[in-house]
Amino acid sequence: MAFFSLAFGTATKNRDGKIIEAFFPNPVLHPSDALVEQLTQVSGYEGGNQVIEISPAQCGDIASAFEANGDNTNASFANKAASSVQPLVLVLLAADEKPQNVAEGFLKLQLISNRLVKPHGTVLDGIFGLLHNIAWTNEGPIDLPELADRQIEARLAGRALSVDCVDKFPKMVDYVVPNGVRIADTSRVRLGAHVGEGTTVMHEGFINFNAGTTGVSMVEGRISAGVVVGDGSDIGGGASIMGTLSGGGTVVVSIGENSLLGANAGLGFPLGDRCTVESGLYVTAGSKVRMLDSDGNEVEVVKARDLAGVSDLLFRRNSVTGQIECLANKTAVELNSELHSNN
Repeated sequence: MAFFSLAFGTATKNRDGKIIEAFFPNPVLHPSDALVEQLTQVSGYEGGNQVIEISPAQCGDIASAFEANGDNTNASFANKAASSVQPLVLVLLAADEKPQNVAEGFLKLQLISNRLVKPHGTVLDGIFGLLHNIAWTNEGPIDLPELADRQIEARLAGRALSVDCVDKFPKMVDYVVPNGVRIADTSRVRLGAHVGEGTTVMHEGFINFNAGTTGVSMVEGRISAGVVVGDGSDIGGGASIMGTLSGGGTVVVSIGENSLLGANAGLGFPLGDRCTVESGLYVTAGSKVRMLDSDGNEVEVVKARDLAGVSDLLFRRNSVTGQIECLANKTAVELNSELHSNN
């Protein structure tokens, strides 16, 4: 059957019965045909991409299907879910297509945050419009039209309902905490972020959905939607990387391996390996860059987009003329290994 993905989990509904979020403890990428066949028989699957509500009485059969295919994590969860007071859903994605509902969207975001796919590794077209703002609280997600009533109910019961944020995307760590990471302020990493093993996100760092790091990185600035940062690259304090949403374009802004975006710097085009953008310098795709030879003489003036993906470059601003300059940077940036330790 060559399914793209499937997952079993819980969902939250609003008062109208609409699913507003879904949690999948162990999503499966490219499940075996045997697992798909057994789950489709149990669930009444009708074909295509489908979200199926599962009753507690069906959990035993769901657990047996996972167990028979060696997935003890999902089997254990399914057995426990037999006593769930939350709605249960089985999401079956036959193909990697544009998500059609909230449950499908949340599954795809969790595939990325579980490191099962990298940013741009699954179709997320339209997800920003598909999801709507939710109040993420200490008592779970609450649809905004219901928030005032829930706050009153909590107060009358002697509780204080704390609203952590109002957003389309919850924080990643409420759904998954990847191995080998440090996140100083968990509210600054959205669900759908890909946080590579060895990455540290400091208090002012931020990682959006469908974006992130592939390996060891120190993130003290902003990684916008769609941006991918390679292994060994660091984002300095206050630095900013333009995402595809920022400019409305389709070019994927990325940073290669062992590169450095200096403090308060900015980037608007794909940066190669072993590159440095000096502190305070913002280089957009249309920025005019003065290319220098090894003697500091001008070779030509190009737009930064013409240097997309080129490695071993140092970008700096001439302190006298203000002109952006670029010269070869053959020495890879040496980063403090102690800062990257997540033991």
